Amino acid sequence: MSEQVLRGSQLTGFGHYQPERVLTNDELATMVDTTDEWIRTRTGIRERHIANETETVASMATEAARMALKDAGLESVSLVIVASTTLSDRTPFTAARVADALGMPGPAVIDINTACSGFEHAVALADQAIRSGSADSALVIGAERLSDVTDWSDRRTCILTADGAGAAVLVASDDPGVSPVVWGSVPGMTNAVVISGEPEYFSQDGQGIMRWALTKAAPHVRRALDVAGVTIDDIDVVAFHQANLRLIEPLAKSIGVSERHVLIHDIEESGNTSAASVPLGLSKAWHRGELPRGGRALLFGFGGGFAFAGQVVRLPV
Repeated sequence: MSEQVLRGSQLTGFGHYQPERVLTNDELATMVDTTDEWIRTRTGIRERHIANETETVASMATEAARMALKDAGLESVSLVIVASTTLSDRTPFTAARVADALGMPGPAVIDINTACSGFEHAVALADQAIRSGSADSALVIGAERLSDVTDWSDRRTCILTADGAGAAVLVASDDPGVSPVVWGSVPGMTNAVVISGEPEYFSQDGQGIMRWALTKAAPHVRRALDVAGVTIDDIDVVAFHQANLRLIEPLAKSIGVSERHVLIHDIEESGNTSAASVPLGLSKAWHRGELPRGGRALLFGFGGGFAFAGQVVRLPV
């Protein structure tokens, strides 16, 4: 048996995809009893992207993946993981469809569903596979089509949801750039986020989630820093799940995020895209040149399940 063990993984590229259709707050106000001011005051959202009939979870994931691979200078990887809570089919599953669409020769393919913390869970699984030697490269994608499960007559939820995909490439590295994950769940909040019924609609205990994020999340975020062996002063970029700007900003402040940090707030122009929200926001900022090459980013996702996960990653160099 070979004793060779790969030491860790490093991010080498980002990609993203959003549908062309933009749904503004003013347009939503013609559909339900709401206003632009009401939405922005409570969520920070100005607009969101909505998929057309041909834009599926798989097609959006594929386009984000294509961009990430180009950014990383690769054509294929040995592992593809897609995180999503809005997959339309049990099989063929989305990771396989992405690999096939990109012409990959035969990577391991896995779908996971841990809702809004899906990307962070997927990064952890990819890193662990690379650390163990089961893979030498991985493509990790968060992709969602939440418009399919949105009740467009419910102003509490339809103002939040959106569609899109974000992706990242990881490769084996003797200088690990992904810290061990801090993850877990809150069993008493299992039903805080639900997609159910006939037809299936998304619903949530918004106030309960807000309370948890503002009173219980910070210790888990700090533990992710501790496990990585860093402090918030060592961090350059902070990317939380884009659930609500009125949640993101206080949580960031509670852990010591200051004006010198880049705080991802893509929710303003992208809405809540569940598992896609962190990679989507990171990739857009990366390709705009707003993130420091080789800098450290703190990732933390939470939501349906009720699951959470977070880690520190080094940005591509």
